[in-house]
Amino acid sequence: MYKIKNLKVLYEDNHVIAVVKPAGILTQLDQSGEESLEEAVRDYLKIKYDKPGNVFLGPVHRLDRPVQGIVLFGKTSKGTARLSDQFREHRIQKTYHAIVLGKPKDNEGQIKEQISKISFFAESFVNKSDRELLQAIRQATKTRTAELSWFLVGSNGKCSLLRIVPRTGRFHQIRVQMANMGHPVLGDRKYAQGNDVRRMGWGDGASIALAATGIRFKAITADKWIDLAIPLPEEWSKYLH
Repeated sequence: MYKIKNLKVLYEDNHVIAVVKPAGILTQLDQSGEESLEEAVRDYLKIKYDKPGNVFLGPVHRLDRPVQGIVLFGKTSKGTARLSDQFREHRIQKTYHAIVLGKPKDNEGQIKEQISKISFFAESFVNKSDRELLQAIRQATKTRTAELSWFLVGSNGKCSLLRIVPRTGRFHQIRVQMANMGHPVLGDRKYAQGNDVRRMGWGDGASIALAATGIRFKAITADKWIDLAIPLPEEWSKYLH
C-alpha cells in the first residue's frame, strides 16, 4: 500500500480533495491489487476523520501510470457529480508540462487531429450502470477529435520544455500528439520510434517526462474558481541545462 506519510494534499474542502500523484503509481484501484493513489487517499481520509468502515471517494479523472501531477477526487456524491459535470462540459482547465525530444520550429502551436483509441475513463463514469459502462466502452473505439495547445518554455536544442493545455481529454492524448508532432515525451517508449528512444537518455523506466502541473475548477458550493499548481519535478532539471 502506498505510504500515507508520502501523500501530498494540495487542497481539501467538504466536497473535494486534490492530491499529487507520483509517477509509477496507479491513479485508481484495479484488479491487480497494486498500490494506488485512490487507496492512499481513502486511508488518509479514514485516519484524519476517524471514520469506521468504508470511506466514500469518487474518482473523476485519472493520470497515466508513468505520469505525475495533480488529481482530483470527490469526497461526497455531490462533489463527485459536479466535478464530473465540469469535466464533461470542458469547464475544468488542466495544464501540463513535458520535456520532449528536440526543439519545435515554432514557439507555440495548436494540434487538432483524429485519435481512434479513446478511454472511457477520460469521460464521466460516475454511477454508471453495467449497460452504460458497456456503451462507454463501445464509444471508446470511435475516432474522435483531439485538440491541444502547446507553448515552448525553453530548449537546449536536444530537449525542450513545453507547457501544454489540452482542449479535449482523450486517451494518451498528449503522448500521442507529441509523438505525432515529431517530438515525443522523454521516456515514452510506447509512442516514440526506435531512433528517438535511443536518443532520449531517460533512465527511469517507471516515469515519463510529463506532469499535470495545474488545474482550475469551480468550487462545489461556492461561486468561485479554485486554481492549483505544483512546481516542475526536480529531477527534470538535468535534462534542461
